[in-house]
Amino acid sequence: MRPTSGITLGGRYHLESRIAIGGMGEVWNARDEVLGRNVAIKILKEEYAGDPGFLERFRNEARHTALLNHNGIANVFDYGEDSGSAYLVMELVPGEPLSSILEREKVLSPDRTLNIMAQTARALAVAHARGLVHRDVKPGNLLITPDNRVKVTDFGIARLADQVPLTQTGQVMGTAQYLAPEQATGQQATGSSDIYSLGVIGYECLTGRRPFSGESQIAIALAQVNDAPPPLPEQVPPPVRALLMSMLSKDPRNRPANAIKLAEAAEAIRRGDIRAAQAAVPGMLLHDDSTEAMTQPVRQATAPTAVVGGAALAGGLGAAAAGAQAAHAASPATAALPIVAADDGATAVEGDHAAGGASPLYAPLDEEEVAPPPAQKRRRRALTWPLVALVLLLLFVLLGILLSNLGLFSSPAKSTTSSAPQTVSQTPTPTPTETPTPTPTPTPTVSTINVSAADYVGKNYTTVQSALENQGFVVQLNPVQQAQGVMGEVLSLSPTGALPVGSTITVTYAIIPAPTPTPTPTPTPTHAAPATPSTAATSTPSATR
Repeated sequence: MRPTSGITLGGRYHLESRIAIGGMGEVWNARDEVLGRNVAIKILKEEYAGDPGFLERFRNEARHTALLNHNGIANVFDYGEDSGSAYLVMELVPGEPLSSILEREKVLSPDRTLNIMAQTARALAVAHARGLVHRDVKPGNLLITPDNRVKVTDFGIARLADQVPLTQTGQVMGTAQYLAPEQATGQQATGSSDIYSLGVIGYECLTGRRPFSGESQIAIALAQVNDAPPPLPEQVPPPVRALLMSMLSKDPRNRPANAIKLAEAAEAIRRGDIRAAQAAVPGMLLHDDSTEAMTQPVRQATAPTAVVGGAALAGGLGAAAAGAQAAHAASPATAALPIVAADDGATAVEGDHAAGGASPLYAPLDEEEVAPPPAQKRRRRALTWPLVALVLLLLFVLLGILLSNLGLFSSPAKSTTSSAPQTVSQTPTPTPTETPTPTPTPTPTVSTINVSAADYVGKNYTTVQSALENQGFVVQLNPVQQAQGVMGEVLSLSPTGALPVGSTITVTYAIIPAPTPTPTPTPTPTHAAPATPSTAATSTPSATR
């Protein structure tokens, strides 16, 4: 039965208007005649209604989504089948898909993008906790309400981690533009695969384009495996770039550990707590200055196998990328890989190789090759080098303090003073500032002194003697009698010029013979002159007598 406006499904749900066409069915706005409310009904497409595999997958969507109860996930109310058509009754979410917002606004702000990513991650975390992987996270499956709340929808190709997948070995489920590398290589999808797809959405919100494109769906899938995403614009804040690049890491071990950690990192960046974001997602540290970690592709089949598989798959998918309706109109029997899901013009791929059997490109890897190490070991390795650097820094500081206390870093002036044993013993533990102060004063002044005779000749010898002795010279006095001059006047110095301290200087000064005139000859001849002749005169006759 092809759904049309006005028909009633299950005698209860009256179809009013079509909302959208998805990969597996059409979504209609319907009126619940029993409860009197509007609901969204997803009706399996007519071309798939007769396929037991698609019908089983559609029933699984009802079961899987019914397991979830979160305000970020559209609720499932009912499931039924009418006239060969299976339908799923869901919560009618007011708003529009993110794909429509991006088509209209092209680019979103970093804060708005982080808000959408954080809400989506918390909703996916509920599904992952129950072992349910969405496997088709894309803008068309994220509904944005008028109050900017996110509702995750369309768990149509979701898979419980502990159950056997509905797809066969070598099949790929999802939309190529948002496909994780491990999904493209046929490996089992995990919660980390949903995180990668959400990283592609974040990249598209910030740049207005998807990180990987190609002429066909297989070319896009190969780019997801082998190519590094183009750098984000410089106007995107570095923490946002680091978070997105960690989400887009080829190796799932370098992505956020789980959706909860991703939500915590996005919320921490929004409030400016970058350290908290890096603590939640250590992989951000790998992308601060480079994107080297993203350039390493996930282990895959050998190059010749990829070429053969790529050639075969490209032939089957070249015409499948034209649009959702045209893609789903193609018959699985005429294409190399049948079309699985494409809600917004992007076609997903599924099926065996054109020549029969599993596609070599999507051959699953051995479990031993893809088994990641425990998260504890990764954190331990990330913390080892900072701890080693901190310990070495502390050792260098302690060594410097020890050498400083031993005096190995003291100045040359301090080493000269240490040669005097008495001075050192007087000051056993001086501060470094006390010892250098007396050293510069004696050395430049005690070597030699210029002695000029002109500075001292004519002065009293006692004054000159005192001045020279104060300068450190040994003074030897040399008195010289002078008939004229001033008593004690310095006549000369010897030697003069630049003399070393401690030299002997002879100071010659004048001595005036003042005491010699005391028996003054002048009064004696005046009184004795008359007596002398009289005595001579009297003595003479006596002698003659």
